[in-house]
Amino acid sequence: MSVNEDLMVMASDQPLQSVVRDEHLLLAPPHPSKVPMKLWDEHPPLTVVHYPQEYQEEAYAPPRGVYENDEIRVEWQKLDGRQPFYHRNCDVDELCYQIAGERTLMTELGVVEHRPGEFSRIPRGVAHDNYSRAASHLLFYIPAPVAELVPAQRESQAVFPPFPGWQPAPANEAVSWNLGTPGRDITIFGVDEQRLLEHVHNDDRRLQVLRPDRSQDTTWLYGTDRVRIGLVNTVPGGERRYRRTLDADEIQYQANGHRTLITQHGILDLKPGDFVRIPLGISYASVATEAGDYVSLLSRSEVPQIAKTSRTADYYSPERLAALTAEVHS
Repeated sequence: MSVNEDLMVMASDQPLQSVVRDEHLLLAPPHPSKVPMKLWDEHPPLTVVHYPQEYQEEAYAPPRGVYENDEIRVEWQKLDGRQPFYHRNCDVDELCYQIAGERTLMTELGVVEHRPGEFSRIPRGVAHDNYSRAASHLLFYIPAPVAELVPAQRESQAVFPPFPGWQPAPANEAVSWNLGTPGRDITIFGVDEQRLLEHVHNDDRRLQVLRPDRSQDTTWLYGTDRVRIGLVNTVPGGERRYRRTLDADEIQYQANGHRTLITQHGILDLKPGDFVRIPLGISYASVATEAGDYVSLLSRSEVPQIAKTSRTADYYSPERLAALTAEVHS
């Protein structure tokens, strides 16, 4: 079967070039070669990290690191109730994506009531805390400054009390560096919570709450010269088109719906709550039998997985691909 493959670079939504491929040759082991080369089956299959989206009660725990390098950290956080301190980053902007549940984000630039599917960015140096109700969210720590690439749906507001029943109480502030990694705090000290939150009255800046455009295949929401973050919508049917990013690793988080990811490093059935990393230069395509979406992060540098692997990809076989094709057309 012939398929099209788009050769992409991070800074452009248009392919540098499109190549017609034989899909079997694209995915199968290479032809025998007398020249020493790393064999097809010596490349490890892709791995998945999974955290359930359904809330499971447990004691407070710090965010779980999923991927990290010297300039990016991706975390998953589950919380019910207050975070035990305010947090201020020295070196990074802190971006978040709300997965599930309700969360009041309280900052020196106002309050946001986060809903599932929304993104926001906390600028470097702005203190913040959370009050969550059976909620989970993703965190992206990226060297400042990070720019919003689309207009905001709404902004943070000066809200007092920030949530019903709130009363000012003794609180601590943690100042951290090195991507906000737990245990890398510079100092922790007591603060006046009400005075901290009232800073909003003396600052014109506001948090920008973004929600992707559901009418577009891909909405890029944030960017620097080395990182891009967006949301990709997937729909059943249509052309199976491959994509090879020449200058960036890609981390994907399956937010909604099920899909099959076909790659040169294996085939994976993805469900909500799954993370996967596609290395730079590896061709892949998505096949969906229901509508869904996933968060995509592109990075010019490799972002290794630091979390425990939940499962690994299956190696390609013509039978597996044929069964997948039959399922899509059934």
